[in-house]
Amino acid sequence: MAAIGEFVAPVRESEEGFSLQSSPLYFMYELGYAALNPSRAMADASRLLFKNPMNPMAHTTMGKSMAAAMELYERTTRRYGKPDWGLTETTVDGVRVPVHINPVWERPFCRLLHFERAFEHPPRRPQPRLVVVAPMSGHYATLLRGTVEAFLPSHDVYVTDWADAKTVPLTEGTFGLDDYVDYLISVFHRLGGDCHVLAVCQPAVPVLMAISRMEAEDDPYVPKSMILMGGPIDTREAPTAVNALAKDKGIDFFRRNVISQVPWPHSGAMRHVYPGFLQLTGFMSMNLDRHLKAHADLFRHLVAGDGDSAEKHREFYDEYLAVMDLDARFYLETVESVFITHALPTGQMLHRSMPVRTEAVRRCALMTVEGEKDDISGVGQTRAAHKLCPHLPDEKRAHYLQPGVGHYGVFNGSRFRSEIQPRIADFILTQEHQQASGQGNVTPFPRQSGI
Repeated sequence: MAAIGEFVAPVRESEEGFSLQSSPLYFMYELGYAALNPSRAMADASRLLFKNPMNPMAHTTMGKSMAAAMELYERTTRRYGKPDWGLTETTVDGVRVPVHINPVWERPFCRLLHFERAFEHPPRRPQPRLVVVAPMSGHYATLLRGTVEAFLPSHDVYVTDWADAKTVPLTEGTFGLDDYVDYLISVFHRLGGDCHVLAVCQPAVPVLMAISRMEAEDDPYVPKSMILMGGPIDTREAPTAVNALAKDKGIDFFRRNVISQVPWPHSGAMRHVYPGFLQLTGFMSMNLDRHLKAHADLFRHLVAGDGDSAEKHREFYDEYLAVMDLDARFYLETVESVFITHALPTGQMLHRSMPVRTEAVRRCALMTVEGEKDDISGVGQTRAAHKLCPHLPDEKRAHYLQPGVGHYGVFNGSRFRSEIQPRIADFILTQEHQQASGQGNVTPFPRQSGI
């Protein structure tokens, strides 16, 4: 067996276990998208016509209404690509510092981006290295733009930039939960263990798995701390509607109804995936009335000439409507092990056929963060990680429940910037100080035979 963090030969796609019931969905979606191209182009041209100041109609209510209607049609029928990070500078010690985004590690399904700050003079304050593990759950890593922006003034930030599965050729094999854990371990090795890890939502489980496997092997490159935010460590605690759906339907339902094949001409053609457009349908349906109202408000803002409000709408939905496909193997394994069998909290989780022993965590400090109104990961689901790591001393653990915020507010927004981020930064600095002074030394966990 290969050492943890090493990559084995790609696993080829297999038709076994996938139903033909949902396979044509992606082809029909692409056909519909192509069929709408002419009308979308016409709508965009009409929008420009009715917004042209040389057109007398542009100054009438009817003309403004036509331009607004054409923009709404074009926006609701377009395909949204991966957004830009848009982070070109930050402020460190009161000085504006340019930021350059460079990939420093790469595999077929992920790149590690370094938000490198070009200092003219070394900063006065410590700048701990922070790896932000973005969720592989439909949206691009740019969804964490606000999270990264909040940490840039005080941390050396890295982010996992997951690839859209439809862009990964089938020759690269499939991508499962074991591969996710391998990727994380490889990233920690790349950084030499001199880092802290921030897992937002979905990656809380694989991050805890990766660090548990490293601790069990007494790996010298284990990160200094892990911060798990709104993650489904134990979905038996305060189960939400999302958890109940997975439990009630069972894994066969998802295998039959949401898995499809990527069509040509995408570079990942014939790969089995959970398509982004199906994920977006689920996202939108959870708060459909709110999204309909937001688009109705956009129409009124455009007619009234309220450019600021219209631009805020565009910025939000340009990000929200940009989705990516997930490899079917990773999606199904995650649903089954995290939401149906609860493999991690029950001690049944495996990585490369070896047990994941969370009780081995002794060196890597643990902080958990939850939102009081989180309707995705209920209160208590993330905090459960502390029960799974009983050998951590009190000075290496912390928990914070943020009042008045939902799932998104745990990692973004004003409450995150003013109340959550400072607590995380303080926890990281505390662990840096403890390890630098030798207070963080602990007895290694006994290694398991065969690892």
